[in-house]
Amino acid sequence: MNLRKYLAESERQRDFLSTGDTFTISINEELAIEMPVVYHNGDSAMIEIDETAFGILEACGCEFEEEITETKAKYRGRPVKLNKPMRGDVKKYKVYVKHPKTGNVVKVNFGSKEMEIKRDDPERRKSFRARHKCADKTAAKDRHTAGYWSCRMWTSKPVSDILKGK
Repeated sequence: MNLRKYLAESERQRDFLSTGDTFTISINEELAIEMPVVYHNGDSAMIEIDETAFGILEACGCEFEEEITETKAKYRGRPVKLNKPMRGDVKKYKVYVKHPKTGNVVKVNFGSKEMEIKRDDPERRKSFRARHKCADKTAAKDRHTAGYWSCRMWTSKPVSDILKGK
């Protein structure tokens, strides 16, 4: 079964699904997998998936369009992990990414050290994501911007899990 076909068949969930929500796939009566929705535009959805869920869905016959990304690189002569947010030095968080146009590894600083993220309140999360147009920010074109990573922090997934890479 193709994941796109599964999304298309699930009319109700597809119509009411939005970026920042959790998408649930029921494998059988005892097993359901929940995945955060990173991007959704009505036609397709980009979801975050861990290795365990990926293995289960792959065994069920789902097909994925997977981004092939490097996990390690060098920034100013020292090795760094790419696309993994961590506590920052200049700002609250930082992440190292490969710039799509230049191919250079850049450090993206984002978040204010003075402010607390109050994203557990659904109204505040919805307001933040609307104000910053998070639904329009995709990994392909915006991964090297602070806005993309801020929006990613404002999903329903706990910040501790994001920082651990889960």
